[in-house]
Amino acid sequence: MNSIGPDDINPALPRRVLIAVDSSKASRNALRYASHLLPHGGEVRLVSVAENPHTLFPSGRHVGHTLDSVREELLKDAAAALEQAQALLASCDVRIETEVVDLSKRGGVVVQALVNAANAWQAELIVVGARHHHGLTRWIEGTVSEALSKLLHCPLLVVPEGYNVENEHLPERILFAVDGSPHAATALRFGVRFAAPDASLRAIYVIDRAVRLSDFVPIDALEDAFFDEGKHALAAAEPVLSHVSIRSSTALVKTRRTSDDVAHTIVREASNCHAQLIVMGTHGRRGISRWLFGSVAGRVAHLTQSPLLLVGTQDA
Repeated sequence: MNSIGPDDINPALPRRVLIAVDSSKASRNALRYASHLLPHGGEVRLVSVAENPHTLFPSGRHVGHTLDSVREELLKDAAAALEQAQALLASCDVRIETEVVDLSKRGGVVVQALVNAANAWQAELIVVGARHHHGLTRWIEGTVSEALSKLLHCPLLVVPEGYNVENEHLPERILFAVDGSPHAATALRFGVRFAAPDASLRAIYVIDRAVRLSDFVPIDALEDAFFDEGKHALAAAEPVLSHVSIRSSTALVKTRRTSDDVAHTIVREASNCHAQLIVMGTHGRRGISRWLFGSVAGRVAHLTQSPLLLVGTQDA
């Protein structure tokens, strides 16, 4: 893990936040969560994407009028979602802009439209709600999460629909998953900006003991390598966390021998400490397991019921 000192930490919250909006409960939950992260005087851009009806229904000679009606309804729903979102953020001291993206005119897909909007506006953070196995979650699962993080020039905050937004302040319990990579170092530096005063901050490094790896490399040798890397990664993280809060800790944790992996272990640790935010770097390296099983961050996004902040190396 790259060396990060307290002087490298920007204490300010992101001032330009783009929030993806639709009519779902997941979107409203994301708005409620994001409202506690917005700095006074900040800027928020609410973006609602109206999908192209041609991609939702088969085309034919007699469907033109129907598609026009569907398009009008989709645009009306997008505008209504923006109006509701503005009402939810009415008490926040921020400047709000809104945008409806009409894919029937611009073309493309929803995720690309959001990426384009975030990049064009130079957003410092993008927030999305997620319904597991539905809606926005599909944008961040598996290899799609890697493509999205490459396209985005800012971190991505994913708020699950089932997460109970109960506190009206910054997160008081944050879990950082580190793996010794520059991506994790960047994520740590960005993630501590969201910590409430005297927050409980915990950094973990997961030692993968899953027996599936023994087909390639002796498991004991892998454990030793992970142990050494983990000690260095946590040693680099500790001074950053302790600079931000006196309630900080680090830990080496291990997967179970069978029926377990790094992603499940991270989610389990987050549940055990009642984390109000998980922070991870994208494209973190985990050797052979990453080649075989894809992005750890993508799997955590699929599993977690806690908000998840994904940060790439470009997101200083």
